[in-house]
Amino acid sequence: MTWFKVDDTAHAHPKLLKAGNAALGLWMRAGAYAAQHLTEGVVPGVVVQLYGTAPQARKLVTAGLWHPHGHDCPRCEQPSAGDFVMHDFLVYNPTRARVEDDRSKAAERQKRARERAAEQREQQRPQPDSAVNRPRTDDDSPAKRPRSEEEPSRENFESSANQIAFPDDITGQDGVSQRDGGGASRSPRPDPSRPSVPPSEVQLASWDTPAVPPNIRPLQEEMTAAGIVVEWSLAQADWFRLEAIVKRTAVPALVEHARGQWHHARSRPRSVRYFLPGWTSLPPVPAGAPTSPGAEVIPLDAARPGRAARAANLFAAALDNHSDGRDTPEEQAQ
Repeated sequence: MTWFKVDDTAHAHPKLLKAGNAALGLWMRAGAYAAQHLTEGVVPGVVVQLYGTAPQARKLVTAGLWHPHGHDCPRCEQPSAGDFVMHDFLVYNPTRARVEDDRSKAAERQKRARERAAEQREQQRPQPDSAVNRPRTDDDSPAKRPRSEEEPSRENFESSANQIAFPDDITGQDGVSQRDGGGASRSPRPDPSRPSVPPSEVQLASWDTPAVPPNIRPLQEEMTAAGIVVEWSLAQADWFRLEAIVKRTAVPALVEHARGQWHHARSRPRSVRYFLPGWTSLPPVPAGAPTSPGAEVIPLDAARPGRAARAANLFAAALDNHSDGRDTPEEQAQ
């Protein structure tokens, strides 16, 4: 991209003030055209007709900003008939040859940069093993392959950060400690993928089943019995949160609320973490309190007659009294 350069004092230059704003619009657009097409200041007549008018072009010539065909300025190129040339264009703007040379050098630099980037990618790409394309035989099985002394075993493999040789004279490294022995350690390294449990309630668990604190197990058993089978792998903060929920709200209330969420969920929840927000919003429910909907409602007596039934009974009693003949003549008349 090339630029048509205008000095920051051009706004007060006598030539620009003499030409006027309308003619300066034509001068500006023609200068941008000459810079883009590398005409070195030559403005074709068709461009003048497209961007401005003949009176505006004459004002630019009169002000000394343009030269027509046949001018006598020694520093400016002679344009063709009908065209114009901008005065001192090459004083402030580069020539066509310089712009093309700069573009060629920039293209060459980009080409070399792309080649270096391609070489770096090729060097970083892992080389294919020649043994990959070789037909596999029975001797290539791991059971028959001889173990080299330099080949680290799977059991003793350690990262480079852990392979540090400590001298024997360091305190605590001379002799055998009480816990040193030939057997495997009873405390394996912690696995980040396994759930963490509150320190006061760490329980031994199998590799597949996460450890659940004892005070949470009744909730797990009741939910499983209700058909709500989810994963119980929680972070340490979630375990503490669930422990506080169980202490505040009775397990039957939690199971009843979870059953409602289980049936109204769009997809089956996979983790008990799904129920934590709803359990947190529940009010405190002490153990032994009614938890099911309508448990505190006293049922109505089903044998109690309604208003219509009571009216019918009164009317039947009145007929019975009339049939007995115990009414007076006035009452019978009524």
